[in-house]
Amino acid sequence: MRSYALALLLLPVLAPACGSASRDADPPHQTEDAPLGMKTEREEPGAGIDLEETTMSPDDADRPDEEKSASNDAGPDDNSPAEERYARLRREMAAEQLRRRDITDSTVLAAMERVPRHHFVPAGLRHLAYSDGPLPIGYDQTISQPYIVALMTQLADPQPGERALDVGTGSGYQAAVLAELVGEVYGIEIICPLAEQAAERLNALGYKNVTVRCGDGYRGWPEHAPFDVIILAAAPDHVPEPLKEQLAVGGRLVLPVGEFSQHLVVVEKLPDGSTRERTTLPVRFVPMTGEVEKHRGK
Repeated sequence: MRSYALALLLLPVLAPACGSASRDADPPHQTEDAPLGMKTEREEPGAGIDLEETTMSPDDADRPDEEKSASNDAGPDDNSPAEERYARLRREMAAEQLRRRDITDSTVLAAMERVPRHHFVPAGLRHLAYSDGPLPIGYDQTISQPYIVALMTQLADPQPGERALDVGTGSGYQAAVLAELVGEVYGIEIICPLAEQAAERLNALGYKNVTVRCGDGYRGWPEHAPFDVIILAAAPDHVPEPLKEQLAVGGRLVLPVGEFSQHLVVVEKLPDGSTRERTTLPVRFVPMTGEVEKHRGK
């Protein structure tokens, strides 16, 4: 079953530099859903790739809207005027949307400034790629608001050399941010065309340390466990036990939990194998679907 992602726009409320987001506004976020696989060591984005602004070709006119809206396979020419403009917009995004709220981790901020978000949104929406909100990517899915991606990444505290699992890969943007910070990233996307496009896009952009597959993310990816970081982009009504089991000792799982009332939850695996949970800010994600529905209420 599909897990549809609803994105809520977080108002630009300024927060002090602290470990949790401002609660002055009920942050609306968006979510992508579960995953696919194509392996791509990290190269400089766009290395050896001819990147031009994508426009719709005659062939595109015959493609379904979902495919047209999610089509962004070209990678960036870092020296082009367009890419220089987008780099400036990324810096402004980090300054205005992230630093002025509560994103204080310098490595997360640097990663958000490096990842070319405009290559993860439909060509017709690239002028909005660095705006303070989610955007549609086709198949009734969205790419998350930059702040939410940064916040969940900061809460997950990714470190060099670690292994991460991205459940709900969508366009691949969260996977790309993680790929800037850890050694390996595995992504799961439940909508197979999105999974295929994300794998191709990440490969074209030079993210060789990312593997994406299509599937239901409830049970994670046991063949590549344990994971130091797991980020889930849809809301179950409980923390999936398989994901807790696949955390490495000291590993962090970040996910929204709840039905009508939801909060971001951080789960940490302790040395004795038990887990410790803490609840952060209120959020609004669409429900996770698929196997999780069989366990709802348990």
